[in-house]
Amino acid sequence: MDVPEDQPGGLLANVPPGDNSPALTVSELAGSVKRVVEGAFGRIRVRGEISGFKRHASGHCYLTLKDDSACIDAVVWRSQAGALAFRPEDGAEVIATGRMTTYPGRSKYQLVIDRLELAGEGALMALLDRRRKALAAEGLFDEARKRRLPFLPRVIGVVTSPTGAVIRDILHRLEDRCPTRVIVWPVPVQGEGAAAKVAAAIRGFGALESSGQVPRPDLLIVARGGGSIEDLWAFNEEEVVRAAAESPIPLISAVGHETDTTLIDHVSDRRAPTPTAAAEMAVPVRAELFAFIDELGRRAQHCLSRRAERARERFDLTTCRWPQPQALFAPVAQRLDDAGDRLPRALGSRASNARADLNAVAPRLRSQLLSDRVERAGDKLASIWKMAELVHPDRPLHRGFVRVTDRSGATLARAEAAKAARLLTLRFGDGAVDATVGESAPVPAPAPPVERKRRATYVAPQPGLFDRAED
Repeated sequence: MDVPEDQPGGLLANVPPGDNSPALTVSELAGSVKRVVEGAFGRIRVRGEISGFKRHASGHCYLTLKDDSACIDAVVWRSQAGALAFRPEDGAEVIATGRMTTYPGRSKYQLVIDRLELAGEGALMALLDRRRKALAAEGLFDEARKRRLPFLPRVIGVVTSPTGAVIRDILHRLEDRCPTRVIVWPVPVQGEGAAAKVAAAIRGFGALESSGQVPRPDLLIVARGGGSIEDLWAFNEEEVVRAAAESPIPLISAVGHETDTTLIDHVSDRRAPTPTAAAEMAVPVRAELFAFIDELGRRAQHCLSRRAERARERFDLTTCRWPQPQALFAPVAQRLDDAGDRLPRALGSRASNARADLNAVAPRLRSQLLSDRVERAGDKLASIWKMAELVHPDRPLHRGFVRVTDRSGATLARAEAAKAARLLTLRFGDGAVDATVGESAPVPAPAPPVERKRRATYVAPQPGLFDRAED
């Protein structure tokens, strides 16, 4: 039963008799609206421009789809966000596939997106252009950031599909030019999740240790065969571009054919038109290196030969200006001959002069002169010995004097010294007696040996060399 609209309301809710429409709760009404919306709109496709895109920490993505006159909220649950073919960005025109539902907590409706695609190739190119300009503005494409490739890398890392023709072409070309060690990091090169795995492979190679079980490569090659822009889109993703820019290892991009261009080509250190060309850039031709080394050896040998030849020519030119050895040594040899001729004459003359000098002094060398000299020296020595006997300290002892010494034999001339020594020795003319200061009985000590007086001995002169025999 409907309540008349003109009936005034009271203070309390009044339910008229026979009324079969009780009041709904808010949850009941919200649930009814949700069932109506979800029933009326099953699976739908909506075209619009992304605005306010945000990835929550939980992994869910929230965005708004809009056109010129309206907008609708949308959500991509975490289970579907990882399977998106590209990373949503503000301004991208897309076609979203999903279902309509309501969110009772905020009294709004929203689109739950299961699939998100760019709205045509024009929208794809527009998104690519915006992304390229944004990354270029950060300086990721500057030429100053690009590094030189190693001349002869020991290890090369390849990021590509392990089952395609690309890896076979790279390995075959490396084997032909210069065999080296190759480490392949297998990744999908297109489709859902390809970009994340390519970026993880680039970062994984950079995180390896040089001395680890799997050595860190000296050079990276990111390769893929040709395809449409959709097939190559994984290499236009921002996470792949940033991983290549942050790689500590020099990187060659070889994505697509010569006419294909992706964003990783702009940020890599070198771009190769094909994977085979990337292998040619990575290593030199070993045969050419051997030929170059041989050429360097021949040139070095030729240079040494020419240098030796020039040195020999300069030596010949120098020696031809030198004088002959005979001219250098002839004056010296002549002076030597002259000296040899004069030497016997000089020796004879010197001997004659010495003999004349000896004959001049020989008469004065008599034996009596030497005898007189020896006698005078003996008399002088005897007088010195007599004087030494007169001043000897033991000579007065025979006249009744006593010489007082300590036990070590040092003469004591003062009473204080005798008291300090205490143990004394009294030396008489005929012997010594030990005494002690202040005691009645001195400690006996063995008498020292009697010193023998030295007497001067005269040595008679002996016949000398210059004594003449008496006739």
